[in-house]
Amino acid sequence: MNNVPDSRPVPHSVGIDRPAHDLPPDACDSHMHIFDPRFAPSPHWTRQPPHADVAAYRRLQQRLGTSRTVVVNPSTYGTDNACTLDALAQLGERARGVAVVGHQVADSELDALAAQRVCGLRVNFVTPQSWGTTTPEMLTTLARKVARLGWHVQVFVQPEQLVALAPVLAALPVPLVIDHMARIDPAEGVKGEAYAVARRLLDGGNTWMKLSGVYMRSRDGAPAYGDAFALGRALVTAAPERLVWGSDWPHTTEAPDTVNDADLADVLAAWCDSTAVRDRILVDNPAKLYGFTAA
Repeated sequence: MNNVPDSRPVPHSVGIDRPAHDLPPDACDSHMHIFDPRFAPSPHWTRQPPHADVAAYRRLQQRLGTSRTVVVNPSTYGTDNACTLDALAQLGERARGVAVVGHQVADSELDALAAQRVCGLRVNFVTPQSWGTTTPEMLTTLARKVARLGWHVQVFVQPEQLVALAPVLAALPVPLVIDHMARIDPAEGVKGEAYAVARRLLDGGNTWMKLSGVYMRSRDGAPAYGDAFALGRALVTAAPERLVWGSDWPHTTEAPDTVNDADLADVLAAWCDSTAVRDRILVDNPAKLYGFTAA
């Protein structure tokens, strides 16, 4: 077998460098998407999806040093999870899935998803959805339906939506996972109302945060996204036991060829005051949240 590392550029990821410090065994990329041209996008989606298949993602794993992953069904496919389920079948036991379903989903469909290593639902309040406007009632309905499965519910929200939804989010009967640091503007950072709400939710013990998508609001940009440092460090200090990290590959919110995934791993390391904290976020926390077991 040829064990020479693949040095070719990874599609949708700038550069060929590796993280400055090796990631630990069983490191998990807890937020990424697969787009495969074999699967048609939802009619509601007007943008051309990228070609970002499992083969390309495996090259990113090799470059970064991750071995576990969480495939999040993108809004591109609406409530059709076929592409994500196909990716889970290819990636095997070291992968978990987060699906998108309508609020009228049947228990039998949820059971079928669970049998294929889906362990949560994503509810998106930010980008267009196949059902139209996402409402708090949809969120609470879905949370009640998946409680019996031990799943979590993941929300993608704007900062002002996080503030408005705070009472609903705090009352959910399942663990809550907040996407992309709630898109909190680094210019407001820890001084803003959205951070205060996020802290209250984290302090409540039932909420997790994804340290991902740092580029979405950063004005400083790559490689260090320095304006987000205070926010990232504050989150790591506040709740190191309920944070996970994700690449957000293939970075569909950004202009093509602008994101270096090795930079994103280095940003996480900079936010952590020790390797032990970084490794907890990359290994122990996702193992608990997503149900990974020792290899």
